[in-house]
Amino acid sequence: MTTYNKVDIKIVLLLCLVSISSLAEAFGRPAASAIVKPRQTIFNVLAFGAKPDGKTDSTNAFQAAWDATCKHPEPARLVIPGGEFLVRQVKFEGPCNNKSPIFIQLRGIVKASIDTSTFTEPEWITFEKIVGLNLNGGGTFDGQGPAVWAKHDCSAQAKCASRSVNLKFRNVTNAKIGRITSKDPKGFHMCINSCNNFRAKALEITAPGDSPNTDGIHVSNSNDVTIAKSVISTGDDCISIIQGVNRIKIADVVCGPGHGISVGSLGKYKDEKDVHDVLVKNCTLINTQNGVRIKTWPDSPPSAATNITFTNIKMENVTNPIIIDQNYCASAKSCRGNKASNVKISQVKFINIRGTTPTQCAVKMHCSPSFPCQNVQVANIDLKYVPVLPTNALSKAVSECANVKVAVAGFVIPAPCI
Repeated sequence: MTTYNKVDIKIVLLLCLVSISSLAEAFGRPAASAIVKPRQTIFNVLAFGAKPDGKTDSTNAFQAAWDATCKHPEPARLVIPGGEFLVRQVKFEGPCNNKSPIFIQLRGIVKASIDTSTFTEPEWITFEKIVGLNLNGGGTFDGQGPAVWAKHDCSAQAKCASRSVNLKFRNVTNAKIGRITSKDPKGFHMCINSCNNFRAKALEITAPGDSPNTDGIHVSNSNDVTIAKSVISTGDDCISIIQGVNRIKIADVVCGPGHGISVGSLGKYKDEKDVHDVLVKNCTLINTQNGVRIKTWPDSPPSAATNITFTNIKMENVTNPIIIDQNYCASAKSCRGNKASNVKISQVKFINIRGTTPTQCAVKMHCSPSFPCQNVQVANIDLKYVPVLPTNALSKAVSECANVKVAVAGFVIPAPCI
């Protein structure tokens, strides 16, 4: 009978492990010691009848593919391959049977119908009641807005139909959205509403600077939202944060053209929820109508916006680089008279903001006489006035304030209101 010592046994076990690992790698499978992820069942829209020709209506195929993905009890991936797919309104709705996140891989271009009579909801593509969503793939959602913008210009017409949002996320928890493009929506690009733990990065959001009301990312009634490493070029606010948003971080975003990064407008509706814990950092704004701003309606119901920080912001030819406007009025027909805003603004910081502006008044803080802004701080501001037309006047940028006491730290140009 052969006997083995402890050293022999260890060598044999080691050789066995190496052999298992080598065989696994040879067959393209992870070794026993690696973390094995569960396999995903693939649901390709082509298998449900979608046609990648950009002309055939693929709405029903998209809906059927989603329904199958959502109902599948095991890990699943919905694939939209290369090509162009024409779709009307689609709702990717849960709750789903899958216990793990659902993956949607968009490789091609999804184009919206330009026949707005088929739109029964104010959204084109909706993601709703989903727990665990990963959307990526490098593809594009094209709203084909130029075909309808002139027909639905609410600024020029007394009556106009609402324009649909490209992507609406409603009641979505634990989402990761990245490497997708939103192009030329009929209305807003993306709305995040009543979501929790929502992560969006590496987005490309694009529409002409004169496109009507094409907000980039509009966030409301949501908690723990991150928007990062994205480029937003549009015809309205690049990012707008309205009622009920708590703990949002915006980082490494390039904005322009557009209307800047805004908290607000707030106070438009009755019983709005407060906004708090907003951080905007390491962003660049280029040729925008505004820089970083807080805006509230006059004669508003009571609410509050607190703990808001804008830091490490670069401005290039930005009109109104720093602005608090508590007399905001979207258009002449929507103004509410001279009554003061009842939105309480407090704990606001503007730190390390630098760049150029074509407007001599570079810092404008018009707070409410009923509730003056509290605990507002500016630190290390360097904004240079560069007029559009050459002038011999040695004009410098200035600040303008009302109903606010500003705390100052470091160097501040233009000279602050104190």
